[in-house]
Amino acid sequence: MTDWRRDRVGAALRGENPTVLRRLEAGFAVMGDVQFLPGYCVLVTDTPGVDRLTDLPRPRRIEFLADMELLGEAVQRVCARRDPGFRRINLEIQGNHDAFLHAHVWPRYEWEGPEHTWRPVALHPIERWRAPEPDTVLGPQHDDLRRELVAELDRLVQGLGPRLS
Repeated sequence: MTDWRRDRVGAALRGENPTVLRRLEAGFAVMGDVQFLPGYCVLVTDTPGVDRLTDLPRPRRIEFLADMELLGEAVQRVCARRDPGFRRINLEIQGNHDAFLHAHVWPRYEWEGPEHTWRPVALHPIERWRAPEPDTVLGPQHDDLRRELVAELDRLVQGLGPRLS
C-alpha cells in the first residue's frame, strides 16, 4: 500500500486518508498533519489533477470557496470554545508546496506571542513543521478535537439544507 501522503486527494477519494474529517460539497475537510496551532485544518479538493482554483469551472470554484468558509466557521467555533486565547481564523490558498488545490484554515491564538500574532503562520519557525514537538504531530492526543470538529461540521452542514447532506 502506498503512503497516503503521496496522493492526498486520491487517498481521500478511496477512504484511505486518515486525516479526513468529513466530505464536503467540493472537497474534504482534513486535520493538519501538525497541530502546533490546535484546530489547524485544510480543505482538499475532491477533483484529481486540479492545482489552482482557476482550474475548476466557476460554479465549482464557488462551491470550493463556500466549503472553505464552512470549515473556517467550524474551526472558529470549536477553537473559541476550547481556548480562551483564541483570536481569529486565517484562510489561505497558496499552492506553493503541494501541487493540488487546497485551502489552509489556521486558528490564531493570543498565546502565539507578539512576534507571531500579527504575521502569517508561514513565518512561524520552520521546525514546527519539519521537526515538530511530539504532542503537536497529529495523533490520538487529538481525538477529542477531531470529534468536536466533526460534530461542528455536521451541525453546520445540517443547517444548510439540501446543499450538503
